[in-house]
Amino acid sequence: MTSVQITPGDVFTRADLKEMFGGSTQGGIIPSRTSDNILIFTDHKSAKRYGYQDGWLAEEDETGPVFEYTGEGSYGDQTLKGKNGSLLRHAEEGRALHLFIAIGKVEGSDTKLHRYVGEFSVDENDPFIERQALDSEQNTRWVYVFRLRPVTEIEQAPEDFVPPAPKTVITQVPATPMADPAFALRRPVEVTASKPAKPEKNSGKKITRKPTGPVEVKRIEAELSDRFLAFLQEQGHEVTRFDIRIKGLASILFTDLYDATDNVLYEIKSKSDRGAVRAAIAQLIDYRRHIPPQDARLAVLLPECPHEDLVDLVDSAGMALVHENGDKFTGWPVA
Repeated sequence: MTSVQITPGDVFTRADLKEMFGGSTQGGIIPSRTSDNILIFTDHKSAKRYGYQDGWLAEEDETGPVFEYTGEGSYGDQTLKGKNGSLLRHAEEGRALHLFIAIGKVEGSDTKLHRYVGEFSVDENDPFIERQALDSEQNTRWVYVFRLRPVTEIEQAPEDFVPPAPKTVITQVPATPMADPAFALRRPVEVTASKPAKPEKNSGKKITRKPTGPVEVKRIEAELSDRFLAFLQEQGHEVTRFDIRIKGLASILFTDLYDATDNVLYEIKSKSDRGAVRAAIAQLIDYRRHIPPQDARLAVLLPECPHEDLVDLVDSAGMALVHENGDKFTGWPVA
Protein backbone atom coordinates (compact mmCIF):
# COMPACT_ATOMS: atom_id res chain seq x y z
CA MET A 1 0.00 0.00 0.00
CA THR A 2 1.12 3.56 -0.55
CA SER A 3 2.34 5.76 2.27
CA VAL A 4 0.30 8.68 0.91
CA GLN A 5 -2.21 10.05 3.42
CA ILE A 6 -5.49 11.37 1.99
CA THR A 7 -8.77 12.11 3.70
CA PRO A 8 -12.34 11.84 2.37
CA GLY A 9 -13.36 15.27 1.12
CA ASP A 10 -9.87 16.20 -0.10
CA VAL A 11 -9.78 17.55 -3.69
CA PHE A 12 -7.16 16.72 -6.32
CA THR A 13 -6.44 16.96 -10.01
CA ARG A 14 -5.65 13.80 -11.96
CA ALA A 15 -2.05 14.99 -12.28
CA ASP A 16 -1.83 15.28 -8.48
CA LEU A 17 -3.09 11.73 -8.06
CA LYS A 18 -0.76 10.30 -10.68
CA GLU A 19 2.20 11.78 -8.84
CA MET A 20 0.94 10.45 -5.51
CA PHE A 21 -0.25 6.97 -6.51
CA GLY A 22 1.13 6.31 -9.97
CA GLY A 23 -1.12 5.24 -12.83
CA SER A 24 -2.59 7.39 -15.58
CA THR A 25 -4.49 10.64 -16.00
CA GLN A 26 -6.97 9.08 -18.45
CA GLY A 27 -9.75 6.52 -17.92
CA GLY A 28 -12.24 5.63 -15.21
CA ILE A 29 -10.42 2.67 -13.64
CA ILE A 30 -6.69 3.20 -13.04
CA PRO A 31 -4.62 0.31 -11.65
CA SER A 32 -1.30 1.74 -10.46
CA ARG A 33 1.95 0.15 -11.68
CA THR A 34 3.96 1.62 -8.81
CA SER A 35 1.72 0.95 -5.79
CA ASP A 36 -0.91 -1.53 -4.59
CA ASN A 37 -3.82 0.74 -5.46
CA ILE A 38 -6.60 1.11 -7.99
CA LEU A 39 -8.11 4.57 -8.45
CA ILE A 40 -11.65 4.76 -9.83
CA PHE A 41 -13.29 7.94 -11.09
CA THR A 42 -16.88 8.88 -11.79
CA ASP A 43 -18.51 12.04 -13.13
CA HIS A 44 -22.23 12.57 -12.53
CA LYS A 45 -22.59 14.91 -15.53
CA SER A 46 -20.92 12.52 -17.98
CA ALA A 47 -22.87 9.53 -16.66
CA LYS A 48 -26.22 11.20 -17.31
CA ARG A 49 -25.42 11.35 -21.03
CA TYR A 50 -25.41 7.54 -21.03
CA GLY A 51 -28.57 7.12 -18.99
CA TYR A 52 -27.12 6.03 -15.65
CA GLN A 53 -25.79 7.51 -12.43
CA ASP A 54 -23.14 6.13 -10.12
CA GLY A 55 -23.74 6.84 -6.47
CA TRP A 56 -24.95 5.77 -3.06
CA LEU A 57 -28.16 3.79 -2.79
CA ALA A 58 -30.52 5.42 -0.32
CA GLU A 59 -31.49 1.97 0.97
CA GLU A 60 -28.87 0.37 3.20
CA ASP A 61 -28.96 -3.36 3.94
CA GLU A 62 -27.75 -5.29 6.98
CA THR A 63 -24.13 -4.87 5.81
CA GLY A 64 -24.33 -1.10 5.47
CA PRO A 65 -24.20 1.41 2.60
CA VAL A 66 -23.63 0.52 -1.06
CA PHE A 67 -22.08 2.69 -3.76
CA GLU A 68 -22.99 1.60 -7.31
CA TYR A 69 -20.16 2.06 -9.81
CA THR A 70 -20.59 1.38 -13.53
CA GLY A 71 -17.70 -0.44 -15.19
CA GLU A 72 -15.44 0.91 -17.91
CA GLY A 73 -16.34 0.73 -21.60
CA SER A 74 -18.44 3.35 -23.37
CA TYR A 75 -19.28 1.36 -26.51
CA GLY A 76 -21.00 -2.01 -26.85
CA ASP A 77 -21.52 -4.61 -24.13
CA GLN A 78 -19.03 -4.37 -21.29
CA THR A 79 -16.91 -7.38 -20.28
CA LEU A 80 -15.03 -8.43 -17.18
CA LYS A 81 -11.71 -8.34 -18.99
CA GLY A 82 -9.05 -5.67 -18.59
CA LYS A 83 -9.67 -2.92 -16.07
CA ASN A 84 -13.13 -4.17 -15.07
CA GLY A 85 -11.49 -7.49 -14.20
CA SER A 86 -8.82 -5.67 -12.18
CA LEU A 87 -11.52 -3.91 -10.18
CA LEU A 88 -13.39 -7.17 -9.58
CA ARG A 89 -10.23 -8.97 -8.41
CA HIS A 90 -8.71 -6.09 -6.44
CA ALA A 91 -8.98 -7.82 -3.05
CA GLU A 92 -7.40 -11.12 -4.05
CA GLU A 93 -4.59 -9.18 -5.72
CA GLY A 94 -4.03 -7.12 -2.57
CA ARG A 95 -4.98 -3.77 -4.09
CA ALA A 96 -6.77 -0.97 -2.26
CA LEU A 97 -9.67 0.62 -4.12
CA HIS A 98 -10.00 4.43 -3.91
CA LEU A 99 -13.03 6.31 -5.27
CA PHE A 100 -13.05 9.88 -6.62
CA ILE A 101 -15.94 12.02 -7.96
CA ALA A 102 -15.53 14.92 -10.39
CA ILE A 103 -16.76 18.18 -8.84
CA GLY A 104 -15.80 20.87 -11.35
CA LYS A 105 -12.70 22.42 -12.87
CA VAL A 106 -9.70 24.42 -11.79
CA GLU A 107 -10.63 28.10 -12.17
CA GLY A 108 -9.63 29.43 -15.58
CA SER A 109 -8.79 26.02 -17.07
CA ASP A 110 -10.31 22.77 -18.35
CA THR A 111 -8.54 20.69 -15.70
CA LYS A 112 -11.06 18.68 -13.69
CA LEU A 113 -11.09 18.51 -9.91
CA HIS A 114 -11.93 15.25 -8.11
CA ARG A 115 -13.19 14.83 -4.55
CA TYR A 116 -11.96 11.79 -2.62
CA VAL A 117 -14.84 9.69 -1.27
CA GLY A 118 -12.87 6.95 0.53
CA GLU A 119 -11.51 3.42 0.30
CA PHE A 120 -13.86 0.65 -0.83
CA SER A 121 -14.06 -3.07 -1.48
CA VAL A 122 -16.24 -4.92 -3.98
CA ASP A 123 -19.16 -6.57 -2.17
CA GLU A 124 -18.24 -10.20 -1.46
CA ASN A 125 -21.81 -11.53 -1.69
CA ASP A 126 -23.10 -9.49 -4.63
CA PRO A 127 -20.04 -8.08 -6.42
CA PHE A 128 -21.97 -6.71 -9.40
CA ILE A 129 -25.25 -6.66 -11.26
CA GLU A 130 -25.77 -6.52 -15.01
CA ARG A 131 -27.90 -3.67 -16.27
CA GLN A 132 -28.94 -2.16 -19.58
CA ALA A 133 -27.73 1.34 -20.45
CA LEU A 134 -26.92 3.46 -23.51
CA ASP A 135 -23.49 3.42 -25.13
CA SER A 136 -21.64 6.33 -26.76
CA GLU A 137 -23.77 5.94 -29.89
CA GLN A 138 -27.03 5.82 -27.91
CA ASN A 139 -27.49 2.10 -28.51
CA THR A 140 -28.74 -0.18 -25.72
CA ARG A 141 -26.02 -2.40 -24.28
CA TRP A 142 -25.20 -4.42 -21.13
CA VAL A 143 -22.99 -2.89 -18.45
CA TYR A 144 -21.53 -4.19 -15.20
CA VAL A 145 -22.53 -2.19 -12.13
CA PHE A 146 -20.16 -2.96 -9.26
CA ARG A 147 -21.48 -2.84 -5.70
CA LEU A 148 -18.86 -1.14 -3.54
CA ARG A 149 -18.70 -1.27 0.26
CA PRO A 150 -16.80 1.29 2.37
CA VAL A 151 -13.68 -0.08 4.04
CA THR A 152 -12.66 3.01 6.02
CA GLU A 153 -14.03 6.47 6.76
CA ILE A 154 -16.09 7.86 3.87
CA GLU A 155 -17.78 11.07 2.80
CA GLN A 156 -21.42 10.87 1.69
CA ALA A 157 -22.37 14.10 -0.06
CA PRO A 158 -26.10 14.60 -0.81
CA GLU A 159 -25.41 14.99 -4.54
CA ASP A 160 -23.75 11.57 -4.64
CA PHE A 161 -26.94 9.62 -3.88
CA VAL A 162 -28.82 7.91 -6.69
CA PRO A 163 -32.23 9.63 -6.78
CA PRO A 164 -35.25 7.46 -5.94
CA ALA A 165 -37.63 6.60 -8.75
CA PRO A 166 -40.51 9.14 -8.90
CA LYS A 167 -42.90 6.36 -9.89
CA THR A 168 -42.88 2.60 -10.38
CA VAL A 169 -41.80 1.72 -13.91
CA ILE A 170 -41.73 -1.81 -15.31
CA THR A 171 -39.72 -2.24 -18.52
CA GLN A 172 -39.68 -5.40 -20.59
CA VAL A 173 -36.23 -5.83 -22.12
CA PRO A 174 -34.79 -8.44 -24.51
CA ALA A 175 -33.19 -11.51 -22.96
CA THR A 176 -29.59 -11.84 -24.05
CA PRO A 177 -26.82 -14.22 -22.92
CA MET A 178 -25.47 -13.26 -19.48
CA ALA A 179 -22.35 -15.42 -19.03
CA ASP A 180 -19.24 -13.36 -19.77
CA PRO A 181 -16.37 -15.29 -21.42
CA ALA A 182 -13.95 -13.39 -19.20
CA PHE A 183 -15.04 -15.61 -16.31
CA ALA A 184 -13.02 -18.38 -17.93
CA LEU A 185 -9.88 -16.31 -17.36
CA ARG A 186 -10.30 -16.36 -13.58
CA ARG A 187 -8.07 -18.62 -11.53
CA PRO A 188 -9.90 -21.67 -10.08
CA VAL A 189 -10.56 -21.44 -6.36
CA GLU A 190 -8.83 -24.37 -4.70
CA VAL A 191 -8.61 -23.07 -1.14
CA THR A 192 -11.00 -20.82 0.73
CA ALA A 193 -9.08 -17.67 1.54
CA SER A 194 -8.90 -16.50 5.14
CA LYS A 195 -10.32 -13.16 6.14
CA PRO A 196 -8.09 -11.53 8.77
CA ALA A 197 -8.77 -8.16 10.28
CA LYS A 198 -7.83 -5.30 7.98
CA PRO A 199 -4.29 -4.04 8.69
CA GLU A 200 -3.78 -0.45 9.66
CA LYS A 201 -3.77 1.98 6.75
CA ASN A 202 -0.39 2.31 5.02
CA SER A 203 1.10 -0.67 6.88
CA GLY A 204 2.43 -2.13 3.64
CA LYS A 205 0.62 -5.42 4.27
CA LYS A 206 -1.71 -6.90 1.70
CA ILE A 207 -5.32 -7.74 2.48
CA THR A 208 -6.70 -11.24 1.97
CA ARG A 209 -10.41 -11.58 1.37
CA LYS A 210 -12.71 -14.13 -0.27
CA PRO A 211 -13.96 -12.48 -3.48
CA THR A 212 -14.24 -15.46 -5.79
CA GLY A 213 -17.00 -17.68 -4.35
CA PRO A 214 -20.00 -15.42 -5.09
CA VAL A 215 -18.58 -14.58 -8.52
CA GLU A 216 -18.33 -18.28 -9.35
CA VAL A 217 -21.95 -18.74 -8.26
CA LYS A 218 -23.03 -15.90 -10.57
CA ARG A 219 -21.09 -17.47 -13.45
CA ILE A 220 -22.75 -20.88 -12.97
CA GLU A 221 -26.17 -19.26 -12.73
CA ALA A 222 -25.53 -17.16 -15.86
CA GLU A 223 -24.40 -20.20 -17.85
CA LEU A 224 -27.53 -22.15 -16.84
CA SER A 225 -29.64 -19.13 -17.83
CA ASP A 226 -27.91 -18.96 -21.22
CA ARG A 227 -28.48 -22.67 -21.92
CA PHE A 228 -32.17 -22.39 -21.05
CA LEU A 229 -32.52 -19.18 -23.09
CA ALA A 230 -31.01 -20.94 -26.12
CA PHE A 231 -33.32 -23.91 -25.55
CA LEU A 232 -36.45 -21.73 -25.42
CA GLN A 233 -35.42 -19.77 -28.49
CA GLU A 234 -34.85 -23.03 -30.38
CA GLN A 235 -38.50 -23.84 -29.62
CA GLY A 236 -39.49 -20.54 -31.22
CA HIS A 237 -40.39 -18.84 -27.93
CA GLU A 238 -40.14 -15.12 -27.30
CA VAL A 239 -38.03 -14.57 -24.16
CA THR A 240 -37.53 -11.30 -22.29
CA ARG A 241 -36.75 -9.96 -18.81
CA PHE A 242 -38.29 -7.29 -16.58
CA ASP A 243 -36.49 -4.22 -15.27
CA ILE A 244 -38.42 -3.07 -12.16
CA ARG A 245 -37.90 0.42 -10.72
CA ILE A 246 -40.04 0.96 -7.64
CA LYS A 247 -41.37 4.36 -6.60
CA GLY A 248 -39.35 5.88 -3.79
CA LEU A 249 -36.40 3.47 -4.13
CA ALA A 250 -33.08 3.89 -5.92
CA SER A 251 -32.19 0.23 -6.38
CA ILE A 252 -33.48 -1.77 -9.36
CA LEU A 253 -34.95 -5.27 -9.48
CA PHE A 254 -34.04 -7.31 -12.54
CA THR A 255 -35.81 -10.61 -13.14
CA ASP A 256 -34.48 -13.75 -14.72
CA LEU A 257 -36.08 -15.13 -17.89
CA TYR A 258 -39.69 -14.47 -18.82
CA ASP A 259 -41.12 -16.81 -21.47
CA ALA A 260 -43.63 -14.48 -23.14
CA THR A 261 -44.90 -17.28 -25.38
CA ASP A 262 -46.00 -19.47 -22.45
CA ASN A 263 -46.40 -16.60 -19.93
CA VAL A 264 -43.93 -18.10 -17.43
CA LEU A 265 -41.51 -16.16 -15.22
CA TYR A 266 -38.44 -18.18 -14.19
CA GLU A 267 -36.11 -17.64 -11.25
CA ILE A 268 -32.78 -19.39 -11.86
CA LYS A 269 -30.39 -20.68 -9.21
CA SER A 270 -26.91 -22.19 -9.42
CA LYS A 271 -27.62 -24.77 -6.71
CA SER A 272 -30.50 -27.11 -5.89
CA ASP A 273 -30.25 -26.93 -2.10
CA ARG A 274 -32.80 -25.63 0.38
CA GLY A 275 -31.37 -22.15 0.61
CA ALA A 276 -31.47 -21.69 -3.15
CA VAL A 277 -35.03 -23.00 -3.47
CA ARG A 278 -36.30 -20.81 -0.64
CA ALA A 279 -34.63 -17.75 -2.15
CA ALA A 280 -36.12 -18.47 -5.57
CA ILE A 281 -39.65 -18.77 -4.16
CA ALA A 282 -39.30 -15.50 -2.24
CA GLN A 283 -37.96 -13.62 -5.28
CA LEU A 284 -40.77 -14.86 -7.52
CA ILE A 285 -43.38 -13.75 -4.98
CA ASP A 286 -41.73 -10.33 -4.87
CA TYR A 287 -41.58 -9.97 -8.67
CA ARG A 288 -45.17 -11.16 -9.19
CA ARG A 289 -46.51 -8.06 -7.42
CA HIS A 290 -44.98 -5.80 -10.07
CA ILE A 291 -44.84 -7.49 -13.47
CA PRO A 292 -47.66 -6.63 -15.91
CA PRO A 293 -48.88 -10.19 -16.64
CA GLN A 294 -50.49 -10.76 -13.24
CA ASP A 295 -51.54 -14.25 -14.31
CA ALA A 296 -47.98 -15.31 -15.17
CA ARG A 297 -47.03 -18.82 -14.07
CA LEU A 298 -44.04 -18.84 -11.72
CA ALA A 299 -41.29 -21.42 -12.08
CA VAL A 300 -38.00 -22.28 -10.39
CA LEU A 301 -35.16 -23.43 -12.68
CA LEU A 302 -32.38 -25.49 -11.05
CA PRO A 303 -29.25 -27.25 -12.35
CA GLU A 304 -30.45 -30.64 -11.05
CA CYS A 305 -33.46 -32.23 -9.39
CA PRO A 306 -33.59 -31.26 -5.68
CA HIS A 307 -34.60 -33.47 -2.73
CA GLU A 308 -38.23 -34.61 -2.87
CA ASP A 309 -39.08 -32.41 0.11
CA LEU A 310 -37.97 -29.36 -1.89
CA VAL A 311 -39.98 -30.55 -4.89
CA ASP A 312 -42.99 -30.57 -2.56
CA LEU A 313 -42.07 -27.12 -1.22
CA VAL A 314 -42.11 -25.59 -4.71
CA ASP A 315 -45.41 -27.31 -5.50
CA SER A 316 -46.96 -26.15 -2.21
CA ALA A 317 -46.07 -22.56 -3.17
CA GLY A 318 -48.12 -22.99 -6.35
CA MET A 319 -45.05 -22.84 -8.57
CA ALA A 320 -43.55 -25.11 -11.20
CA LEU A 321 -40.13 -26.77 -10.99
CA VAL A 322 -37.85 -27.22 -13.99
CA HIS A 323 -34.37 -28.71 -13.77
CA GLU A 324 -31.59 -29.52 -16.19
CA ASN A 325 -31.25 -33.18 -17.08
CA GLY A 326 -28.42 -33.78 -19.53
CA ASP A 327 -29.34 -31.88 -22.70
CA LYS A 328 -33.01 -31.68 -21.66
CA PHE A 329 -35.05 -29.69 -19.14
CA THR A 330 -37.32 -31.86 -17.04
CA GLY A 331 -40.56 -30.15 -16.04
CA TRP A 332 -40.76 -28.14 -19.26
CA PRO A 333 -43.10 -27.14 -20.75
CA VAL A 334 -44.78 -25.68 -17.70
CA ALA A 335 -48.46 -26.53 -17.64
